[in-house]
Amino acid sequence: MSLDNRPIYTGGCQCGAVRFRVEGALGDASICHCRMCQKAFGSFYAPLVSVRGAKLDWTRGEPKYFRSSSHVDRGFCANCGTPLTFTAPDGVGLAIGAFDNPAEIVPLIQWGTEAKLPYVDTIPQLPGEETMADMSSAPYLADLVSYQHPDHDTEQWPPKERS
Repeated sequence: MSLDNRPIYTGGCQCGAVRFRVEGALGDASICHCRMCQKAFGSFYAPLVSVRGAKLDWTRGEPKYFRSSSHVDRGFCANCGTPLTFTAPDGVGLAIGAFDNPAEIVPLIQWGTEAKLPYVDTIPQLPGEETMADMSSAPYLADLVSYQHPDHDTEQWPPKERS
């Protein structure tokens, strides 16, 4: 919380070149299944939350933008490609997965359902395993070292020993 009791959220891209801070209440969180969002995220859908009414600051770097339609700019990290923003005439949405604590941002509605992939609703029925359960077919996991930025702000990134 900030000094005036407004919530604070932080996040950024996978490589740490772009970081953000949101001060104030987040708006509606949603999932968009439209084909443009599928392509922009390289995924089945785009999880987004509105920051309209809150203060958004870029604390390290800034996104690069792609104009995906006559009304929308999509921001992403130019270094690692992480999708970060959806900017439309009614405000900015941030990618929920780019927040340091994405579990606290719960989508309340789905948009673009005309392009929803037919198997999305059955994904929870698939068997699930933790990452390390795949050691027999992916032995490299045993000594895997992540170079992703951690889920918190850092003074410097990448660390001096890796830069």
